[in-house]
Amino acid sequence: MTYSKRFKTLLTGLLPVGSVFFACTAAAQNTSELGIGLGGLTYKGELSPHYQFRNNRPALAAFYRKDVSAPITLRASFTAGLLRADDGNVRDINKRNPPLASYRQANMKGSLLEASGVVEYNFFDYHNRRDKVHFTPYVFVGLAGFYANTQTTSSANPQLDRKAGLISLSIPAGLGFKYALSEHWNLGLEAGARKTFTDALDHIDGKSRSQNDLLGNPNDQDWYFYNGLSISYTFYKIRCPETGQATGRKD
Repeated sequence: MTYSKRFKTLLTGLLPVGSVFFACTAAAQNTSELGIGLGGLTYKGELSPHYQFRNNRPALAAFYRKDVSAPITLRASFTAGLLRADDGNVRDINKRNPPLASYRQANMKGSLLEASGVVEYNFFDYHNRRDKVHFTPYVFVGLAGFYANTQTTSSANPQLDRKAGLISLSIPAGLGFKYALSEHWNLGLEAGARKTFTDALDHIDGKSRSQNDLLGNPNDQDWYFYNGLSISYTFYKIRCPETGQATGRKD
């Protein structure tokens, strides 16, 4: 038997076992969370080539979590926040304003709305009150849709002035930490990046047929980030066993 056939045989044998494990764990969980978050939203693109903490602007989030097993949680969330970036804040390795940013002298401001669905992987079962561990780190990845309404202006290059709305998709991914304060209340800390499929958050993409060609990079796409704290309330659903299952008798 070849290595490939052995692997397929092993995988075929493990799948039913894994299915039973996750099904049993999901039946034991029956928990969900409703919460809100407060944090910061920031952007990376032509006007901010690297993540800049000083560009963080206020953002609010509301979310709903559903545990499908001990390690796996599904989360739907809605986030709203502000965006800001300024060529004047960009610094090179010598702590000086780079030539392109100095020449462009552009700045961007606006707002962003996001609706997302992600899968979280929890390293510990922090909802289990019988355990001594009431916290867990976690990682997440998913898909989001967003609407950004931004305005870019430049005192030195008026051809860059533009205001427009944009609807697009992004891939959210990141990590976080959850702590169960009590049976129902939880605190959370999260940091996540959003990889977009557009280079138009700042309206400078270097693809137009004007002088804009020299002022943007047509080979990269924009990002935005959300970092924040959250508080959530856990709901428990108790499933009572059927009479026949509880007594071991068949009706």
